[in-house]
Amino acid sequence: MKPTGICKFLVCLFFGGLAIYGIYAAFNGKAAQNVETDDSSQFVTLTDAVPDAILEIRYFGTYNFVGHRIDGYEEPTALLTKRAADSLRAVSDDVLAMGYRLKIYDAYRPQKGVDDFVRWAANIDDTLMKAYFYPDLSKKVLFPQEYIMEKSGHTRGSTVDLTLFDMKTEKELDMGGTFDWFGPESHPDFCGNPETGEYTGDNHKSPVGRSITAEQFANRMLLRSVMLRHGFKPLDTEWWHFTLLDEPFPDTYFTFPVRQL
Repeated sequence: MKPTGICKFLVCLFFGGLAIYGIYAAFNGKAAQNVETDDSSQFVTLTDAVPDAILEIRYFGTYNFVGHRIDGYEEPTALLTKRAADSLRAVSDDVLAMGYRLKIYDAYRPQKGVDDFVRWAANIDDTLMKAYFYPDLSKKVLFPQEYIMEKSGHTRGSTVDLTLFDMKTEKELDMGGTFDWFGPESHPDFCGNPETGEYTGDNHKSPVGRSITAEQFANRMLLRSVMLRHGFKPLDTEWWHFTLLDEPFPDTYFTFPVRQL
């Protein structure tokens, strides 16, 4: 039996509707992963929640890989979601008992700041801070190797960059490398196995033969272990970078500026 004209019309309408729904669902799925908002109601000033923390907000100043104050950093303070701040307070209590304090380089980062990084990375000729943060790399590889990306976990509000401050020596614990060093020397598995804590001295990934000592590796592992114990997950390319595993806004990128709440 041949389909009538009305049957053909209904079939076309049905499959056309499915196609439109698929496009709509795909669009909404993508949009859901990139929600932007300026609502800061679920954030706290980090030092209100973790009063023992020391702040050195690198992106408020000029000593960072860009070389100028980053857009969106209006005050030298740090912000986190309430949930992340509560977990970081538990970390702080632990390290205080060991004779250390947390030193914070960055926490919540507004999308405006990420956009500033992207513009800087696109300007290949701007290498003002190369000697301090990426001497072994061409600036051309920063995008392909994902040192700079258009979206950052920091913008979701539950990621923190930090180190340990030794109260006895009144200095940062020696981690064998500076915050925001672009290169394999910053990887948690550089010269050791972060899963077992074993120092191997294997520095083959360094393009110029740099290395870290067993003590420096152990210091990185100390920070890592206490962060893991309180629900933070590490990044495999930066020893200083941790995100709350149970972050409250995994699909939201915030836009409000960094300033005291």
